Amino acid sequence: MNKREKLIQTAFELFYRHGIHAVGINQILKESGIAKKTLYSYFESKEQLVCEVVSYRDQIFIGWLNTRLNEVEQGLPAIEALFDALDDWFNSRVDVLMDFRGCFFINACAEFCDHEINRRCLAHKEKVSHLIEQHVRQLNISNDNVETVTEELCFLKEGAITQAYVLGDLDAAKKAKKIALKLIPKN
Repeated sequence: MNKREKLIQTAFELFYRHGIHAVGINQILKESGIAKKTLYSYFESKEQLVCEVVSYRDQIFIGWLNTRLNEVEQGLPAIEALFDALDDWFNSRVDVLMDFRGCFFINACAEFCDHEINRRCLAHKEKVSHLIEQHVRQLNISNDNVETVTEELCFLKEGAITQAYVLGDLDAAKKAKKIALKLIPKN
């Protein structure tokens, strides 16, 4: 891992654990063992580092979720796998995602307004929605229903994340999965 990657990974771990504004550059430098001059040779500002951290988490999360959904058949098995994957994440059984501390993208948006960071977080949510939509299209439902079912599943996913983090309901993904299976039109 090069120094740039080490800075991004260290910053992510600290931001995810403590919050972006709660973590200063000096803490990132101390934890990474990298000099301030080196950090600023890669990133013009903390905000630019945060943007790169958002992209880093996006890459890891999408890669992980894609892998989990591709381990099963497309369509309904993949939708079930989505909620099983969330259950593993909520219960901190996914090393690559670290111990569960809610959605990094929601957390980052809460700390910034009208910023490139928000746009990158939105792009992440759109990627996840598109990934879910690909599997909804395999359900043999009408095109009119694809958008609605995708939106409903995304709402369930986001709600489960919030329930798991804010309320500490580590069974939220299992509960959301039951609801999801009731929402999917039967042919």
